[in-house]
This record gives sequence, C-alpha cells and structure tokens, in this order.
Amino acid sequence: MAELKDWKTNACGQKFIASYSGGKDSSLALFKAMKVGEAVGLIVMLEEEGKRSRSHGMPPELIHAQANSIGLPVYSAAASWADYENQFINLLEKAKNAGADVLVTGDLDMPAEGCWHEKVTNRVGLKLGMPLWQMNHHDVVKEFIDLGFVTVIVTVNLSLGMRKDDLGRTLTHEYVKELESRGIDPCGEGGEFHTTVIDGPIFKQPISVRKGEIYKDGEYAFLPLELE
Repeated sequence: MAELKDWKTNACGQKFIASYSGGKDSSLALFKAMKVGEAVGLIVMLEEEGKRSRSHGMPPELIHAQANSIGLPVYSAAASWADYENQFINLLEKAKNAGADVLVTGDLDMPAEGCWHEKVTNRVGLKLGMPLWQMNHHDVVKEFIDLGFVTVIVTVNLSLGMRKDDLGRTLTHEYVKELESRGIDPCGEGGEFHTTVIDGPIFKQPISVRKGEIYKDGEYAFLPLELE
C-alpha cells in the first residue's frame, strides 16, 4: 500500500545522491532533502552525444554552473534509451561508494508499485527518497516560489495548451494563476513544460544566462539558455 512507503522521509539523517534535471521539482526536492540529510552529489544523465541533458535538454556547462553554485559534484553519463538503466545504475554504484545511502528524486505522482527508481535503487542497495511525493501540485509550486527560487520556462508542448510566448517566462504566483486558468498543471506534470532554475536558496550565487533563439521541433518549442 502507498501509505507504507517511506519515500517522503527516507533522506532524513542520511547521505544521499540526487537525480537532478536542473528544473524546479528536482531543485525543490534537493532543497528539502538537504534540510534533513547530507548531499554527496548530483546525477545528471546526458543524451548519447553528451551535448544535452536527457531530461531538460540543458548544455553540460549550464548543469555544471548550477552544481558549482550548489557546491556539489556531478555524476554524469551519456546514454541511449536502450543503455539508460545500466548507465544510471553505474552512477548509483559510484555514489554508494562515495557514501550515499539514498537516491533523492523530484517525482510527485509516482505509483507506489512498479516504480523504476525503486527498482534500480534496490539493485544497488540504496533507499529511495522523494520529498515531493503525493504533494498537491499547486502547493509544490507555491512553496517553490515562496522560497525564492527563480526558474525559466525553456520547453513547451504546443499541443497541451502552452504557447511559444510562454518560453522565457519565470514562474510567479500570478503566472501560475494564469496557467491554471488555461487548464495547465502548474507543475507541468503532464509534459506541458520544463524549466531551468537559475537562482534560489540552494545556490551560493545566481546563474547568469542569455537566451538563445527559440526553435520548434514537432509539437515542442525550445528556448536554449547559455551561460553569460
């Protein structure tokens, strides 16, 4: 049963490695886990060529700028989807050797049974921590904004109610109300949008970025960010 899981609290008093996309949910989960446990690093998976992150399409230099500002090392691997699980497990084993007891992720709606992250952590002998698990989506975004995080919309799905002019906008309470009025999940959990966090309480200094040229690929539109 879902209520028997300790996913929300497993990072308490533990050393952990965080699966980090650079976006809002993984940043808030990292913040919460760092309040109760000790981070040893960030796992970032890259596409096959190693030029972009697998989840949010971020360039490695931007990921490393985030990690440097947070003060944590990056555990990274480039992988195809076919080899993704093996590469992820290799990184978990390296993190365990560095002292990690728990993998922390930013998932909200993970089903209690059949969880991929639980499967891979069990393979390595780690516990799974998901500080945001089962939280109300509006409450997640409200807490994120109230804590002082700053995040930029960098990917939108144009078939799910998002528009090209949403790209580059920052999440504010007013913008969240607008998204909800348009029928859009404020967390983007349906794949409506992705974000890149550039400031907040986990950062020693904000990440200075410049916006590139928006481009489209099928039903998606992207705003590349580069370090200034």
